[in-house]
Amino acid sequence: MTDTLAPTDSSSTGSSSTDSAFARDVLRGLSQPRKTIPARYFYDMRGSELFEAITRLPEYYPTRTEIALLTDHADDLARLAGRGRTVVEFGAGSAAKTPLLLQATDAGTYVAIDISGDYLVQSLKALTHRIPGLCAVPVVGDFTEPLQLPPLAGPLTGFFSGSTIGNLDHRGAVDLLRSFRATLGPDARLVIGIDTRKNPHLLEAAYDDAAGVTAQFNLNLLHRINRELGGTIPVASFEHRAVWHDGHGRIEMHLVALSDVAFTAAGQRFSMRQGETIHTENSHKYTPAEARFLARASGWEPLAMWTDKAELFSLHVWSAAGKDLQP
Repeated sequence: MTDTLAPTDSSSTGSSSTDSAFARDVLRGLSQPRKTIPARYFYDMRGSELFEAITRLPEYYPTRTEIALLTDHADDLARLAGRGRTVVEFGAGSAAKTPLLLQATDAGTYVAIDISGDYLVQSLKALTHRIPGLCAVPVVGDFTEPLQLPPLAGPLTGFFSGSTIGNLDHRGAVDLLRSFRATLGPDARLVIGIDTRKNPHLLEAAYDDAAGVTAQFNLNLLHRINRELGGTIPVASFEHRAVWHDGHGRIEMHLVALSDVAFTAAGQRFSMRQGETIHTENSHKYTPAEARFLARASGWEPLAMWTDKAELFSLHVWSAAGKDLQP
């Protein structure tokens, strides 16, 4: 029998707390001299659908490369991440890669954490149809904030795919990984995808595809503000831009004003000059040495790392460090 539990509410789908956080962060970000909005707000229902379309684009190498690594190293994953453990995924999305890890490790219980509740439930229906007998537990919430998991039999294996860790600056990445360590508890393992530094032309193409899907994804953030916060943003007056900053080791995504604009959001008025941007996402890339440093700085001990032949992407297994090894 397939078992999908009702969503556990760690920050309540569509709740006033979630709505107020969105409004608070948008107003704070648009009020800054250098405007910014956290990337986590990309993922309403429409944004989640657009991101899944991005993962199928020819320019977007991370998804297909990570899938190949998960497939090629299934036996190693079972040995290092542990068979029969509950798998906890941070930012499940469509859970497209999840079956590879669940089947490799013979997991009986899967806890999926995602900020988009409707999309999460839809994804888990497809997943439990594919893996009969799996106990799937949806937890609706923002994994960048402290989360309370339902009671689970340990030890646990975390899954953080897609190089989402790159969205945070280095200090934020360490803080988040420490939080994962605390959430997963003693003897935890973490399977994590990390994007690598490479030719900037490959990176910029992956974040600014020829079909314009990433542009739609970025611009959807403005549509979401208009829909949910009563905004009057003239979306057609903005364009998507993705640029590589070598000194920071990251791709930046921005929304650029094509002319002087004025608009409201959540009852407040804002204006932007032509050429001014809203910074919507960072995506940091890591060398193998930087990835190992990131692990150890956040209370994890690297066990294994694999890359494809072109070294486009890396997959890692880490174990929770003992107290004597934690920074």
